Amino acid sequence: MQSIIPLLEKAQLATRSVKSPEDSRKQALLRQLAIRLKDNTEAIIRENKKDLDRMADSDPKKDRLLLNAARIAALAESLEDIARLPDPANQVLSEKKLDNGLLVRKLSVPLGVVGVIYESRPNVTVDVAALCIRSGNACVLRGGTDAFDTNTILVSLIRETLKEFGVAEDAVVLLPADRALITEMLTAVKYIDIIIPRGSQQLIDHVREHSRVPVIETGAGVCHTYVESTADLGKAVRIVTNAKVSRPSVCNALDTVIVDKSVAVPFLTQLSPALSAYNVEVFADEQAFPILEAAGYPQLQHAQPEDFGREFLDFKCSVKVVNNAEEALEHIRTFSSRHSEAIVSRDEALSEQFLREVDAAAVYVNASTRFTDGGVFGLGAEIGISTQKLHARGPFALEKLVTEKWVVYGDGQVR
Repeated sequence: MQSIIPLLEKAQLATRSVKSPEDSRKQALLRQLAIRLKDNTEAIIRENKKDLDRMADSDPKKDRLLLNAARIAALAESLEDIARLPDPANQVLSEKKLDNGLLVRKLSVPLGVVGVIYESRPNVTVDVAALCIRSGNACVLRGGTDAFDTNTILVSLIRETLKEFGVAEDAVVLLPADRALITEMLTAVKYIDIIIPRGSQQLIDHVREHSRVPVIETGAGVCHTYVESTADLGKAVRIVTNAKVSRPSVCNALDTVIVDKSVAVPFLTQLSPALSAYNVEVFADEQAFPILEAAGYPQLQHAQPEDFGREFLDFKCSVKVVNNAEEALEHIRTFSSRHSEAIVSRDEALSEQFLREVDAAAVYVNASTRFTDGGVFGLGAEIGISTQKLHARGPFALEKLVTEKWVVYGDGQVR
């Protein structure tokens, strides 16, 4: 088995180069990369097809893997968005002069080498590289075997652009997809400053348990939408349907519908044709099951305990009927992954209570959880959605790819 240490050494050496360009030059670099992506759309699609052909059509990850002309254009647009954002590094965060004459400043500085481990998402390759370049960080990418051909061409285009602008190509390094090399990456404390896993709960748990490098988790999304008794049911149907079917394989998609008992019959009856139009398989609890059965729902299953707290990543969801808001809040406390949670309600006081009490990175009133996204929130792009509480929470984007440094100017002072 080959070692990845030589690649990590090159990335670390490249940190000096990627920090050096002036802000305007980094902006120009990203805009040129956007042009290069669009100019190479056909070649990217050709390489992406190799990856797609190896994956079964029934695999829910296939949608995440797909890059078509529209998605490549969206990636290029996200590069433009990132270029327009202010550089988060090299900012003076505070400044003071001490009584002894020392001038003390606190600056924002790049993290250094950012390692990212991810699965089946070639868009992450471009997003992470762009965010790291913009903030003056090098990045080490370990994508999944599923997307290896796509990642390879994307990284080659990124490295071509770095070279064109006089930045060390090793500021962006794609590691081999050999699983056996992950352990070496997780223990490379001399070369990698932070590791970010993005993918399944299994991947995240493995990285958390085995990494000696500090980890920022971008957690799996077990997302709930609570339809409260005062909700506009038509609005609730639209919100739930969008949250489930618009892109079910992503982490901000709905997994469980919670509905107040007092409106369960009319709401689930209205929801039934909306979900059945997309062949959504529903795992209903003992109260929801007869309602959906009476509505003629075609893909109906009795929910098992494991169907709550489950990230489906597919055209599947569970339904839970509760007696009141307190039961709904308790269900979310028990099963949430602290990613994105929503309430549909016309009760302003209860909605504010929901916002206060639900512990999640993003909490919504009368809107779909599908909005939890760095691009949508005006952050250009994201590495992932952080569900932890230290350093970053929510869309982990450009503004969080920095740390702090104290610089002190003196004139011979001693202590």
